[in-house]
Amino acid sequence: MGTNRDGSQATTGHVEAPLFLGIDFGTTNSVIVVADAFGATRPVSFRFEGQEDSETCRTLLCLGMEEQRGRASLHEAIGAEAVESYLDDPTESRLIMSMKSYLAQASFRETRLFGRSTTLEELIARFLAALMRKAGIDPARVHATIGRPVRFAGENADDALGETRLRESFQQAGFADVRVALEPEGAGWRFVQGLTAPATVLVGDFGGGTSDFSVLRFDPHAARRTVTLGHAGVGIAGDQFDYRIIDRIVSPALGRDETYRVMGGAALPVPAEWYANLARWHRLSLMRTPATLRAIADVAKTASDPGRIRQLLRLIEDQAGQGLYKAVAEVKSALSRHDRARLRFTHRDLHIDEEVTRTDFEAWIAPDLQRMALAVDEALQQSGCTVGGIDHVFLTGGTSFVPAVRRLFTERFGAARVDGGSEFVSVAEGLALIGASQGL
Repeated sequence: MGTNRDGSQATTGHVEAPLFLGIDFGTTNSVIVVADAFGATRPVSFRFEGQEDSETCRTLLCLGMEEQRGRASLHEAIGAEAVESYLDDPTESRLIMSMKSYLAQASFRETRLFGRSTTLEELIARFLAALMRKAGIDPARVHATIGRPVRFAGENADDALGETRLRESFQQAGFADVRVALEPEGAGWRFVQGLTAPATVLVGDFGGGTSDFSVLRFDPHAARRTVTLGHAGVGIAGDQFDYRIIDRIVSPALGRDETYRVMGGAALPVPAEWYANLARWHRLSLMRTPATLRAIADVAKTASDPGRIRQLLRLIEDQAGQGLYKAVAEVKSALSRHDRARLRFTHRDLHIDEEVTRTDFEAWIAPDLQRMALAVDEALQQSGCTVGGIDHVFLTGGTSFVPAVRRLFTERFGAARVDGGSEFVSVAEGLALIGASQGL
């Protein structure tokens, strides 16, 4: 077992074809699983300086300019190293998050970075190419099965556009052989490997931006062992739950409920779109434009509580959102294990220290749970199955740990039929198995 010059493990770079990869390019985390022609699988372990080896890589890309031989060149860092690189020089670098959330948004085609236009596909390709270097794998020499959600995230999402841009991103990253499969189908393939008798399985895959559901029919004796009967999805998941916490606790502390005046006129509400963007971690960096910063500063001059509006301004100027979202994610995770948790966050004069109870949290996310339940109904209806016709329910993804999410299924299907496991790698493992079974 060797190492690359960047310190990453080079465990697969010299393996002869056929090599099948399952790649779960996620909103929050990305995972690679390797399968051989015999169906044996193993996840790729990523190594970042100062971090324990992990089977997941945060889907973060930091781009910056550096001098090399008297010339400025663009360099990148990904995952945990992207955060460190950004914090080392926040004024001369750009931290890019949640790229997957924009794939199906026709309004987002390109952005300007360091004076040049860059497409979304180019940004994702940079991340993917760096991810493969970390894995020690040449993308041109593998067969890759990549996952896509049933419904892409975002309002007015164009699912066909999302898949097209996803494919193009992988091609630009140097992948020569790519096929696309639905993410919940990947999770289902992984689960049914442990079954020995025919069964109908409902799979729930909960990511950062989407929640997807598929009904699969598995028959170990059939020529085609796994068949998809129906699927449905909704563009909400873990990030939406974070939004609820920020909306209830953080946004009021930053002036969401204040008013301001224009030329001494009637009191007006502070622009709501600022706080909609604040509560979506991948949008906050887009607010750091001269026009938006000037607008916030102008509102603060006549606001009913200028201090709170200025705290919002400082949070954006200092690009301190990463610490805020980390604190929120920790509270959400703690509420999966405990009845209450404290949200603590400090930045300059902003000090938040509030208790959140699981009861309150579940009340906040109730509308989102209802949309998930409707998507499950749609998947069942499309498959022609009733609740009684489902033999097993398999839940995967970090949001499946949320007790209220799990209750959606235990109350409906019974606890004995609900299973989980390998919550962060099961999709990629199933995608690798799909590729290996079909030989691409």
